[in-house]
Amino acid sequence: MCTVSFISSGGQRFITSNRDEHIDRPMALRPQEETIGSVKVLFPKDPKAGGTWFAINENGSVAVLLNGGFVGHPPNGKYERSRGPVLLDIVVSDNPLALLQEIDLLRIEPFTLVLYTAELLEFRWDGHQKYFRPLNKDKSYIWSSSTLYQDKVIEHRQTLFKKFVKGNSFITSQDVVDFHSNNHDDFENGFIINRASGLKTFSVTQAILNKESDVVMRHFDLLNKVDYEVPFSTGQLIN
Repeated sequence: MCTVSFISSGGQRFITSNRDEHIDRPMALRPQEETIGSVKVLFPKDPKAGGTWFAINENGSVAVLLNGGFVGHPPNGKYERSRGPVLLDIVVSDNPLALLQEIDLLRIEPFTLVLYTAELLEFRWDGHQKYFRPLNKDKSYIWSSSTLYQDKVIEHRQTLFKKFVKGNSFITSQDVVDFHSNNHDDFENGFIINRASGLKTFSVTQAILNKESDVVMRHFDLLNKVDYEVPFSTGQLIN
């Protein structure tokens, strides 16, 4: 939920997320399918709040959360709900985009959401206002959490990402995981962090979308050194 990339390559699309948390926070449960309302959803569950930062629904929609909007913010401690359950509300909606337009977020902490449905969307909530930015799903993008990384660091990460994409004419899902797993000898601001404050990268999670109707979620639990690969049947092909 602190580094997210979207890559389109070779007829496939990869959405990949690094989850950075304080070591006092419990580990997420392994990715499992649940039915919420009448919608099947695959996600790794956060046992603390019952939500998630990364979810795929049965229609092939993918929603990934990052903490913070545009800039870092001091938490005010008066939030009504955690952002993880809000993400689940969005991904199980019949129309996630319409729900984002309608939902009341005034008592929700700022966040950024990458939403892939028939289209690709970047959504930001800064605590006061909503921002919608349609993106080209045939291009590649990276996001870094504004709560953990300074602007210069975010720019440096974007530069590394652009070099990675331009330097590889054909990118595989494992190439993307390897990129997300490289800290570039920087445990403070690399893609895998281990800060003296107790912040660590807990996991790397990836959705692989291709021309078939099945999506694959890969989840790498870095603390316990366990990897999961879960196929998930959906009703939507990528286009």
